[in-house]
Amino acid sequence: MSAVDFRKLADLFPDEAVTHSSVQDIELPATDGKASPGVLALITLDNGLDHSRPTTLGPNTLVELGGVLEGLRERAAAGEIAAVGVTGKPNFFVAGADLSAVTKLQQREHGLWMAQLGHEVYATLANLGVPSFAFINGMALGGGLEIALQSTYRTVSTHAGALALPEAFLGLVPGWGGVYLLPRLIGPENAVKVMIENALNNNRTLSGPEACKLGIADALFEPEDFLAHSVAWAARVVAGTAPERPAAVDPADPAVAARWADAVAAGRAFVESKTSNASPAPAEVLNIMAANRTMTQAESAALECETLAGLMQSDEFRATVYAFLDLVQKRAKRPAGAPGRELARPVTKIGVVGAGLMASQLALLFARQLGIPVVLTDIDQERVDKGVGYVHNEVDKLVAKGRLATDAATKAKLLVTGSVSKETFADADFVIEAVFEELNVKKQVFAELEAIVSPECILATNTSSLSVTAMAADLRYPERLVGFHFFNPVAVMPLLEVVRAPKTDDAVLATAFELARGLKKTAVLVKDAPAFVVNRILLRLMGEVTAAFDEGTPADVADAALRPMGLPMTPFTLLAMVGLPVAQHVQESLHAAFGGRFPVSQNLQKLVDNKIGSLWSTAADGGQEIPAATSALMSFGSTPSTAEEVLRRTQDALAEEIGLMLEEGVVAGPQDIDLCMILGAGWPMFLGGITPYLDRVGASERVNGRRFLPPGVASRS
Repeated sequence: MSAVDFRKLADLFPDEAVTHSSVQDIELPATDGKASPGVLALITLDNGLDHSRPTTLGPNTLVELGGVLEGLRERAAAGEIAAVGVTGKPNFFVAGADLSAVTKLQQREHGLWMAQLGHEVYATLANLGVPSFAFINGMALGGGLEIALQSTYRTVSTHAGALALPEAFLGLVPGWGGVYLLPRLIGPENAVKVMIENALNNNRTLSGPEACKLGIADALFEPEDFLAHSVAWAARVVAGTAPERPAAVDPADPAVAARWADAVAAGRAFVESKTSNASPAPAEVLNIMAANRTMTQAESAALECETLAGLMQSDEFRATVYAFLDLVQKRAKRPAGAPGRELARPVTKIGVVGAGLMASQLALLFARQLGIPVVLTDIDQERVDKGVGYVHNEVDKLVAKGRLATDAATKAKLLVTGSVSKETFADADFVIEAVFEELNVKKQVFAELEAIVSPECILATNTSSLSVTAMAADLRYPERLVGFHFFNPVAVMPLLEVVRAPKTDDAVLATAFELARGLKKTAVLVKDAPAFVVNRILLRLMGEVTAAFDEGTPADVADAALRPMGLPMTPFTLLAMVGLPVAQHVQESLHAAFGGRFPVSQNLQKLVDNKIGSLWSTAADGGQEIPAATSALMSFGSTPSTAEEVLRRTQDALAEEIGLMLEEGVVAGPQDIDLCMILGAGWPMFLGGITPYLDRVGASERVNGRRFLPPGVASRS
């Protein structure tokens, strides 16, 4: 077959942003006193768009690239060229397959064609009759990195970022040869790390130096004159100096076969721990890798194509693309309901009330990301010094890890100061409180602040559940108060719930959103309602599981009942991480607001009263158990549930709560609920956040009589 044989597939995508393949002949430089070894035909992949539009691989792109490669194969056979090189436009090699195009492949047959087209084109690259070189100048993801893997040799820039095979994260497999080539190139253990562990650890990517160290690239060059250095290196290789590949393995070697099996087994254990096998894609990656150890590349390609065709039609893949493209890449950048950016006020100094752990994390984030003065206050000098000291220690850790330059560290330290007097906030433009989660305490703080700051100064609260409206009730200028709720750890969690009280004005909101952009956080506009979005949903979930436990369901059954959802941690583990007193306090406030939908567990209260921080303890065999002393404190009902009953009960409760939140106007739409759960709670992309999952399992229609999202959005139908 030829790439042109797939024209019927390409014709289905008349609006594709095509990445074109332009060819330039370059005379390879002479090396070691010898004449030039010949001509290198350099393909540059470029979509002609600016840096905000990465190059991607859609059907028309692949057909064009295939045609170019077939022409170069003919030139190689005629002796016109000695090598072929592939590189990309500035900062991009290739960002992978065009996911928006893939989601439009509504028929399995079309998905199979797409998979086969990629293999057809890449096989041509791998069999040109002359060496091929990938000059990885920037981002190389998925099918982009697979272009490099199919090439004979690879160089990479020290400034190239985001090299990865993220398909397991996206609901697919590295199905254009990556799953076959990578374990042979860098060893099965490192291949599992790249394809499984990195993908499922929030889609971690490799830098150029990291990729070279693993053996993915043969040579590493600085970005200045990267192409010239790569071409010179290619000339030496064509002239006979082949690079060493100490990490490469022969899968037929019995010792390697054993390592291969162990790596796959370790990968399966990792997948189970991260996703509870709730998404099919990671297991399929490992299935193919296990099988292809004894396969030819063509046999593996056939298996990859069939697997890809099936996964492209899965609900989990559709939900992932909805979450990744529609929400994280698009909606997050255009927050629903946010006022115009032109209304935002300048912020040149920030105050933080409190100097505890949360306040200190906020101060560090403000100083590092905004580069403006930040002042911490607390009730005594010891607390202030501890807060400022925390910031300085964290900065030193960043320097030690090589994540912050010395000059930047010095600047960050100088920007964060402390005081025992709130008078230091007199010239601040934005002051946020991070004090004890008690309404009257926060109201007192704001009363004191309003007597000090200017009328234009914005006041913010980091409350996780209390009423912003109530906090503003006694203020002279209630329109200046806004909720600005971060998630812990502050430096890591990307979500920021921006809470609008009834009197909060547009300029204040616009400034809050602008600050969020400066902090590199994703802000979602939330109506002032108890616990806002993330905590309300989490507490409804934990309340249902805890209620089932109190009714007599065994702890291990109740805690494991939600495994089919593939959540980051079990409910009882989450309770321990949040802290039982904190969770119980928020549950009580939700019970006060909404009644029986949020039951307050007397068993958990007994644990709190006895200063027990977790239901579980580590057993002698390494498992989990409830200590006898803890069990003795609790009492249970006589109506236990099965795991299936707990799961269905929780699904229906979540569908009910989200339906009510949308009726109340807590957020603009179900998309914002999903975005919040992904970025604020770490819920998996393959759930689509939560509403696609509830639609898929029928809970939305069971409880509300309708789906949250239309058929075909985040699902096949």
